Amino acid sequence: MMRIAITQRVADLPDRGERRDCLDQRWALLLEALSMEVIAVPNGLRDPLAWAETWQIDGLILSGGNDLLSLTDPVNPAPERDHTETLLLEWAETRRLPVLGVCRGMQMINQYFGGTLRRLEGHVAVRHELICAPGDPIFANFEEVNSYHGRGLMPDDLAPLLRSRSRAADDSVEALSHRELPWIGIMWHPEREQPFHKADLQLLEQLFREN
Repeated sequence: MMRIAITQRVADLPDRGERRDCLDQRWALLLEALSMEVIAVPNGLRDPLAWAETWQIDGLILSGGNDLLSLTDPVNPAPERDHTETLLLEWAETRRLPVLGVCRGMQMINQYFGGTLRRLEGHVAVRHELICAPGDPIFANFEEVNSYHGRGLMPDDLAPLLRSRSRAADDSVEALSHRELPWIGIMWHPEREQPFHKADLQLLEQLFREN
C-alpha cells in the first residue's frame, strides 16, 4: 500500500496553552478510497527528514489552512509548519517524489520556487467553473470546483518553473504543475466533496501511482 504523507494545519489554543496539529478526517477517507495509507506529518518535529525516511513515504500532500508567514497580515500563521513543509519539499525534490499542494499547499509550492501571491475577491465559500485547455490529460474532466481562499495567484505570479493548468473566470490560477517534477497544485479541496468527485480521485491516482 502506498504511503502518502500529508501536512497538517496548526490551531493555536492560548486558553489551554496548546498549539495543535489538525487534519480533516475526510482526508483519511479520501485516501482510503484509493487504497492509500495516510501518514499525518507532525509540525513539531526536530528532524522532519529523518521522520520521512523512517516512514518510507511514497508521496506528499500539502493540505490547506494557515496563511503563509511571508504574506502581509497573515491569518493564523504557523512558522513551524512553513519550516516543516519547506524541508519536506526539498526532500521530495531531490527524490523526485510526487507532490500535491491543496489551496495553501499550492501557494506554498509557488512560493518555494520563487512565485508570489496576492489577495483575491470572490473566492471564499463559493463554487465556480474551472477552465482548462481542451484535452488536458489531468484536468479536462473537471467542470466545477469548491473555493475557500482569499489569497491566490494570477498568471504573472507564477514561478518560472511552474505552469498554469486551469483557471477561474477572473483568470486566477486554479491548478498548476511543475515543468519537470511530478508536482501539482490545486486551489480547491477534494476532501470536502461528498461524495468524492470522480475527477479528483482520478487526479490523485494519476499523480501518485503513475510517477
